[in-house]
Amino acid sequence: MVLMRHKRPALLVLEDGSAFPGYAFAGSGEVLGEVVFNTGMTGYQEILSDPSYKGQIVAMTYPLIGSYGTNPDDMESAGVHMEGFVVKEYQNRPSNWRSTASLKEFLESHDRLGVEGIDTRALTRRLRVRGALRGVLSTETADVAALVKRTLAYPGLVGRDLVKAVTCGEPYLWNKGAPILIGTRPVPEAKDRLRVVVLDCGVKYNILRQLEGHCCQVVVVPATTTSSEILAYSPRGVLLSNGPGDPAALPYVVETAKGLLGRVPIFGICLGHQILGQALGGKTGKLKFGHHGLNQPVKNRGNGHVEITSQNHGFVVLPETLSGGIEASHGNLNDRTSEGMNDRSCGAFSVQYHPEAAPGPHDANYLFAEFVRLMNEWQGATA
Repeated sequence: MVLMRHKRPALLVLEDGSAFPGYAFAGSGEVLGEVVFNTGMTGYQEILSDPSYKGQIVAMTYPLIGSYGTNPDDMESAGVHMEGFVVKEYQNRPSNWRSTASLKEFLESHDRLGVEGIDTRALTRRLRVRGALRGVLSTETADVAALVKRTLAYPGLVGRDLVKAVTCGEPYLWNKGAPILIGTRPVPEAKDRLRVVVLDCGVKYNILRQLEGHCCQVVVVPATTTSSEILAYSPRGVLLSNGPGDPAALPYVVETAKGLLGRVPIFGICLGHQILGQALGGKTGKLKFGHHGLNQPVKNRGNGHVEITSQNHGFVVLPETLSGGIEASHGNLNDRTSEGMNDRSCGAFSVQYHPEAAPGPHDANYLFAEFVRLMNEWQGATA
């Protein structure tokens, strides 16, 4: 603890008045957000660059973070979207042949605040008991009462559209692991590849990598793109991506999904699952403290297999609000929440978890092959 005395003091304060002292290891300042915990032992760079964490302060439950540094290849978007990063102990000397920068350098290059020395076990227990809470992470003041007032004035995530803050500005083609802007130019056909349009609500790069690896031509469009604009690309399928915030605050995306139902096969992931659920007439609700980690057990109700999955969401589809014709395909074995659905009549299916992983296990990679199979079947049925 002697070294800690030379670091800038920091304070995490929750809306219930609880305070957790620590020290800034990267950046300085003050940020507000919904405080959540992630149970992953590794994968912190992918977590930091996941657009789904927009509006949140992320605390890692694993006690030692930073040991393998960061590198350009593990990015899941072009930047860092979470508001602040909290760890028990930061390791400033990375040891990994792929590392090109320390976690501190990485966070500061993206102007983000990182804090260590927080009692993350006590913080996690607080969030599990009370649920996800609004919080403030500050190096500017130790006045707990003043910080509590700021958290109470923060609107939180419910009812907020955060997708517009993370979606792409214009369409692009994902080609050989990199985006190529296409603007209003027509997209040339790719021989022996199925064209998939990805509605970008905060898409992770590994979703695009998986699609390209499954012989798809991947066109990514902003979340504000209408169904008619998407169909103008003549896609063989549409993927509704992951993303941040409250799915009930996205009526324009739901309308787009409604306009695509029955016209083209649809695959929804995470927020895309919640969008599809609303398009099919269902409603969504907020979880107490969400699922953020790499080891959530999910049962595939079709074959009885249990998949260990990567998850990052605070909202869920309420299955009781869906009509009887929609199959509940997957379920969470921890809390019995909805993890997937299938509407065979209109060629649409979705999962609440992240089959693309990054980070996490690869148990659910098969879903991309299922999407390809569905697109080929759909094409054959309509030919």
